[in-house]
Amino acid sequence: MSTIEIFEPALCCNTGVCGDDVDQVLVAFSADMDWVRSQGGDIARFNLASEPLAFAEREPVTAFLQVSGSEGLPLVLVDGVTAITGRYPDRTQLAKWAGLTEAPAAAAPAGIQMLGLTDTTDAGSCCAADNDNSTSCC
Repeated sequence: MSTIEIFEPALCCNTGVCGDDVDQVLVAFSADMDWVRSQGGDIARFNLASEPLAFAEREPVTAFLQVSGSEGLPLVLVDGVTAITGRYPDRTQLAKWAGLTEAPAAAAPAGIQMLGLTDTTDAGSCCAADNDNSTSCC
């Protein structure tokens, strides 16, 4: 089984799935990562804002950042080899790299509709403007 490592740009919180404007790509990727883990896959995710040491300790990552800068992230390594840059892999790619035989489509369970609700006020945001850090992940 291969080791998959995802090195992400600086995000609001560890997953990027927070704040007022949630990126649906990150929501789908988080679900795909959870699925790979549930199948026994070896996958890790590193956020430049919260885990800069992980970037500094990996030679392929520091070399990539010297050439492309953080604008080129995310960077995906599979067993230390660059697999994808500039976008997140889909579930099928993750399953293949993890050595899993089948990757079911990432979809909501039957009868469940994904509403894509987001808080339009700072009251529920993890990145509230008051920066009191009481609920903030920023």
